[in-house]
Amino acid sequence: MNFRRRICSFIGLALSAMLVGGCVENDLPYPSVTVNIAAIKGEGFTVKELDVVNRSLVLTLDERTDIRNVRIDSIAYAIVPHNVSVNLDLDGALGDITSSVAFPGTFDLRESLRAKLSLFEDFEWTITAEQTIDRRFRVAGQVGKPVFDVKNHIATARVAKNADCSRVTIEELRLEPDEDADGTETVYYPTLEELTKRNFKESPMCFVEVTCHGRTEQWMIYILPNDKNVEVPSAPSDNAWPGVIWLYGSGIEGQPMGFRYRKVPSAASAAAGPRVPYVSMPVSRADGDAEAEWSEVPAEQVTITGGSFSGYLNREPDTAYEIKAYCGDDETEPDFVAALPAPPQLLNGSFEEWSTSDKGVVFPYSAGAESYWSTGNPGAAMANETLTEPWDPRPGSAGQYGAHLKSKFANVAGIGKFAAGNIFLGEYVSTDGTNGLLTFGRAFTARPTALRLWVKYKGGAIDYAGKNTPAGVGVGSPDNGSIFIALGTWKKEDYGMAPATVNNYGGQLVGTDDSPVCIATREISTLFKSNGPDVIGYGELNLVDDINEWTQVTIPIKYKATDIEPTNIMIVCASSRWGDYFTGSTRSEMWLDDLELIYEYVAPID
Repeated sequence: MNFRRRICSFIGLALSAMLVGGCVENDLPYPSVTVNIAAIKGEGFTVKELDVVNRSLVLTLDERTDIRNVRIDSIAYAIVPHNVSVNLDLDGALGDITSSVAFPGTFDLRESLRAKLSLFEDFEWTITAEQTIDRRFRVAGQVGKPVFDVKNHIATARVAKNADCSRVTIEELRLEPDEDADGTETVYYPTLEELTKRNFKESPMCFVEVTCHGRTEQWMIYILPNDKNVEVPSAPSDNAWPGVIWLYGSGIEGQPMGFRYRKVPSAASAAAGPRVPYVSMPVSRADGDAEAEWSEVPAEQVTITGGSFSGYLNREPDTAYEIKAYCGDDETEPDFVAALPAPPQLLNGSFEEWSTSDKGVVFPYSAGAESYWSTGNPGAAMANETLTEPWDPRPGSAGQYGAHLKSKFANVAGIGKFAAGNIFLGEYVSTDGTNGLLTFGRAFTARPTALRLWVKYKGGAIDYAGKNTPAGVGVGSPDNGSIFIALGTWKKEDYGMAPATVNNYGGQLVGTDDSPVCIATREISTLFKSNGPDVIGYGELNLVDDINEWTQVTIPIKYKATDIEPTNIMIVCASSRWGDYFTGSTRSEMWLDDLELIYEYVAPID
């Protein structure tokens, strides 16, 4: 039976019964539901992100997939009921969902695909594709990296300013995958051998026809002399952090390349606290200071790829530097890097400061002091529970305390929710029924390379799962501990507004410049996203296995760019990784001590 007929039949019977009773007060409410995409299957792609809040699905295409012909075999739907007052047959209702786009099918995903899903009302979903193709263009004696203008089909390589462009050897040209999804090899005309014979001095541009996916497209390739044989695409002074200076250069492939530096003596120094803007000191060489000899940045700290090279230099506090790049006998002009004071550390990173209110709520800061760290204890106190408390320190610690995080089911008068033991940089703003209203972050403009800390962990099988728990996680699954650090450029105007559904604070700005990101646990749309546009650096450690003894761990921070300065820092630790979704194990516990920020170079983790 059609679902709408089933609903109408039920309503008809209900109305008949009420008429017999002699009283019909109101129409029965219409079912209220949300229709989501739950899964997608097809050829040549994986799912990068499925966001039920923004109704968006992002696919990562394999390199060999034709973005103009992406095959989607099936899409599974999920129905989330809201205030349903009729007997809604969810399984039957799934068959009544209609889509403005017919699936299965083959789709051109160069532009986003918009599908309107309908059940009582419409829900528009957006399906977007991302694809990375390893394009390469390499010539003998190349300077720097090639430049690809994919939209206009232009590839450019540069050579030394005095190079003979009439005889340039093209060593590699890869503008599309080597073969398509069917295994058909990509064909170039002219061939690489024919291109090498071409005189790029007479004309720096040549048309190349590339046949892939059964289509032939025309590219323009340029080989141009560069103005300089060595240059820095981004100056060291623009990429100078408190503990490391990032170095970038371009030179002639095959020539010796690298960086040289010398310290600039200066008496300048300044103190910087962790909650004030962290700025460089615009000092110059002091009168009478002798110029130091130039030193080579060690070869193991420099990576050379073709005509591009990069590296790093660990720096000392209160010390200015001059740095230059070289290629063969050519050098760039020295770039002055101003001195910086010793970088800031976290307040109460060893968790020595604690207090207890007259209502028995435990806080991770001294009585009467401003909060720096916060926990979910004010909310758990409604059920006479404490999630995070002081504990014995790790062996060898100079302090007297560490922190103990314990996941629990907080129950008040038969109503309760699972809550993870947690501690975070930010504020606990308010308790919202059985939910919490928080802000994440503290003002911070330095750029650490890693977070180092001591930890113990004991996990358990998940025994509570919320309704919005991520796919693949549920009762019986193993719980994980979670620690993450993020640096970003969040603004309170963009991230600090409490959702309208929040009691007492709905629609109000609760974020501040110091702690700008509002997290309302009743609205999953507000939960932190590590890939958000204003996140510039992120590192995480998920504790999958038990750690029975105190262990020191280092969490490297991966940055999107080295020339962007953050405004805030976040650190969030939880004994249950999915605690934001009220999901986890009541057996899960975490112990923390001696958190510190690292500023010298730390090798990334793949």
